[in-house]
Amino acid sequence: MKRLAIAALALVAVAAPAVTVTAWGNTGHRLIGVAAMRALPDDLPAFLRTPGAVADVGELAREPDRWKGAGQPHDRERDTAHFVDLDDQGHVFDQRGMSIDDLPRLKSEYDAALTKAGLDVNDAGYLPYAMIDGWQQLGRDFAYWRVLNAAEKRETNMERQAWYRADRLRREALILRDIGVMGHYVGDGSQPHHTSIHYNGWGDFPNPEGFTNSRQTHALFEGEFTNRVARLDAVEAAMPAANLDGFDPKARTVAYLKTTLGTVIPFYRLEKAGGFKDADPRGAAFVNERLAAGAGELRDFIVTAWTASASASIGWPAVKVAEVEAGTADPWIAMVGED
Repeated sequence: MKRLAIAALALVAVAAPAVTVTAWGNTGHRLIGVAAMRALPDDLPAFLRTPGAVADVGELAREPDRWKGAGQPHDRERDTAHFVDLDDQGHVFDQRGMSIDDLPRLKSEYDAALTKAGLDVNDAGYLPYAMIDGWQQLGRDFAYWRVLNAAEKRETNMERQAWYRADRLRREALILRDIGVMGHYVGDGSQPHHTSIHYNGWGDFPNPEGFTNSRQTHALFEGEFTNRVARLDAVEAAMPAANLDGFDPKARTVAYLKTTLGTVIPFYRLEKAGGFKDADPRGAAFVNERLAAGAGELRDFIVTAWTASASASIGWPAVKVAEVEAGTADPWIAMVGED
């Protein structure tokens, strides 16, 4: 199998300003989820900013790794969502693959193009599509929540109001789950090994700088070293400022993954220099910066999905979210159904 889960069980206290960690596999995803949720602005729904929601997303951010082992086709189809193997020039797998700047609109088109080029998506991975899909799903969740929240407040029929409330609570649980799942893939996108053909040692490629070919490279980075150095306070301090203007999920995903690809050679240079041994401050800074990049990106994905949901339509017959929120449309049939 091309990719193996590199993770260990861990317990994390998310309420503390610093987190005791035992592996990036679990802890890195927890930290990214928690830091992103704690950074959400006040104009998002209040339920997202409760301590319980923050902790839930931290745990649910591990979920796609916990799915593994269900069997086939489940595992083969889902495991390749965690990465995209780019060469040093940003082509998928090698020069036969398209540039990441030229990703097709649909994953089916991506698969077909790789197959035509003599490549296999199971080797190349499809992380960009997992990230974009997660953002779009969260936008649908938020659109339904907006309608349910507005309708519950205005409804005078007590039976209908009770249904709206119950469905809103169901939707809130689903939103936290979907943020966690999306956050897992966004987190994968901040890890250099998840964006590169050099995913576990430099590999069988020209290697003029003499980088390591140890097959333990990935595990040691995510596990033992990160156990000693990853901290929530350091991650939060290193998070980039929000970047929300003109947000386009595909363009943003591509830019984000290209930035992470740019950290692959610096990672190997730092590894060669001993930066990932003991508690080397150079390696610690690298780990926490990468986690911070993931947390900042997840925060922005959540905020922009919320913003986009205001102009959506939901249900059938479709109703506009904005009209329901303004009180000019009744969403009952669209939400419950006519049958």
